[in-house]
Amino acid sequence: MTHQFDPTSLREYDIRGIVGKTLGPDDARAIGRGFATLLRREGGHRVAVGRDGRHSSPDLEAALIEGLTASGCDVVRVGLGPTPMLYYAEATLEVDGGIQITGSHNPANYNGFKMVFQHRPFFGEDIQRIGKLAAEGDWEDGTGEVTDADIIDAYVGRLMAGYAGGAYRIGWDCGNGASGPVVEKLIKLLPGEHYTLFTDVDGNFPNHHPDPTEEKNLADLKALVAEKQLDFGLAFDGDGDRIGAIDGQGRVIWGDQLLSILAEPVLKEEPGAAIIADVKASQMLFDRVSELGGEPIMWKTGHSLIKTKMRETGAPLAGEMSGHIFFAHDYYGFDDAQYAAVRLIRAVHMIGKSLTEIRGAMPDFVNTPELRFQVDESRKFAIVDEVLARLKEDGADVNGTDGARVNTPDGWWLLRASNTQDVLVARAEARSQEGLDRLMAQLDAQLTASGVERGETVGH
Repeated sequence: MTHQFDPTSLREYDIRGIVGKTLGPDDARAIGRGFATLLRREGGHRVAVGRDGRHSSPDLEAALIEGLTASGCDVVRVGLGPTPMLYYAEATLEVDGGIQITGSHNPANYNGFKMVFQHRPFFGEDIQRIGKLAAEGDWEDGTGEVTDADIIDAYVGRLMAGYAGGAYRIGWDCGNGASGPVVEKLIKLLPGEHYTLFTDVDGNFPNHHPDPTEEKNLADLKALVAEKQLDFGLAFDGDGDRIGAIDGQGRVIWGDQLLSILAEPVLKEEPGAAIIADVKASQMLFDRVSELGGEPIMWKTGHSLIKTKMRETGAPLAGEMSGHIFFAHDYYGFDDAQYAAVRLIRAVHMIGKSLTEIRGAMPDFVNTPELRFQVDESRKFAIVDEVLARLKEDGADVNGTDGARVNTPDGWWLLRASNTQDVLVARAEARSQEGLDRLMAQLDAQLTASGVERGETVGH
């Protein structure tokens, strides 16, 4: 038996595709066989499996488990829940790996798989090996057993462990994603007053798309916070590994701004520690970490790359613009939006000001959202290399960690190639609109020199 995957589904950080077109039960079975084979060859044999609330998830789960057991791995089913609950299971149960079936924040017709292998991220080359094993039919055989573990209460208890925050009036928007049942249990344990939106899990996402990094998806939460005059609001993506937030005035607190707030109590407890953020983060964050006595590290975008860098540097906290927040301080080092929410409440309490005051005191920058535009797959990395070469020749102040991040007296601009799509990603930030216009003109000049134009912005 061999199996060929649709080449678009084996991505850098996970396996993802359109159900019925580029991804289906046969793929899930082959993923199970490949993952189990790799695990058994490394001496492991037990895998935790979880799933999100998409309509296609139960079928993919059944096929995945068939594949895992057919290659001799035992499976512990943890059921419906956010991706971090599966990560928690992998960190605390006696298992050697974990797989979550989730389409993350993609539209309802997508689904996919996020994997952990012997407590480390499973990405890049690992995912390509699953494809290679399938193409060759190079799978171990065996008969694994399946058991169920109900861990939601233990997980919620762990989110609350050592909680030392105050009592606030908070709105929570789960967007009909997988975090709803967890949030319902969590707010019963938290002090204060809590109001929830869309905590029932519905794979059609009838109210709004579950991606809190797009401001339009926060409209219902803003209305709730305004109507009830709440202290702030929290939102989650479809699988609960990315957080969004708004203050009492309905202003969005972006991923890098959240990180600057969360860093303050962490650096009090771990003076001088490294705090990692991706190349898309504001200069404000890196400056703030330095001000608080920490060591800011700018790193590549991508949750698996950030987790790997955290291990290398021993950083207690890391984050991405996209709302992935990683706590190794008093936690396991994975991205967990529910845990980030609890830590944010605690941070606001420890700082001693309202979230609205904290947000209001942040320096004002003018910046673009993440601009994504399509380019030919074969050209995307080459364009960035050409731009880097020209900038270096011109003596520009450029950081090449992940694409080109260029500092000028006006601010900075970034151009990088997406690891997961045929797009280039750009962003710019300045102290004034005029400065931002100058930065965008520099960026456009570089693109023109490489024969591309910044066309229509494409979605995720």
